Amino acid sequence: MERRKKILGITGAVGAGKSTVLSYLEGRYHAKVIQADLVAHELMKPGCACYEAIVEQFGREILSADGQIDRRKLSDLVFCSSDRILTLNQIVHPAVKEEIKRRIEEGSQEEEIPFFVVEAALLIEDHYEKVCDEIWYLYVDEETRARRLMVSRGYTREKVEEIRKKQLSDEEFRSHCQFVVDNTGEIVENTYEQIDRGLIEHEFL
Repeated sequence: MERRKKILGITGAVGAGKSTVLSYLEGRYHAKVIQADLVAHELMKPGCACYEAIVEQFGREILSADGQIDRRKLSDLVFCSSDRILTLNQIVHPAVKEEIKRRIEEGSQEEEIPFFVVEAALLIEDHYEKVCDEIWYLYVDEETRARRLMVSRGYTREKVEEIRKKQLSDEEFRSHCQFVVDNTGEIVENTYEQIDRGLIEHEFL
């Protein structure tokens, strides 16, 4: 009997290097990577699960000339209000989770997929432990993360601090995760070695 394909969740603060890790898991191991943010983008297109509810809630002024939801307009409208953020999340997050579960179910029949990887900014807060077999935490110390964000995204120190306050603490991340990958160093092969070891020890391979 074929073993059920396992599901690995990847989380970490902004600037921790999740994209690098996802690319490695996909390229080296041919894992099926599903990113919640990209799924959300798709579900917000006309005719998809979240489109009508978002337009009804926030008005047609968030639409571009071709009828697409303009994410910048939506962001400007929503992120000045915690109530609006909550309303948007209540529309989008459940739909995203259901779509991720559907894609996993569909992909489970594909022999070339060894395991699934799910990445979401709110993996812990949205209780993806009910979807994933394990959640791994990608750690980078605060100063290194701040420096990378200022260089790669042009963020100010104030912007980085503002983001940090809205995210889980290092202790909270660690308490909810089964494995920690330290991505603080500049030698990416060290990160890859930790991933290789974790996949073997935690029986994803």
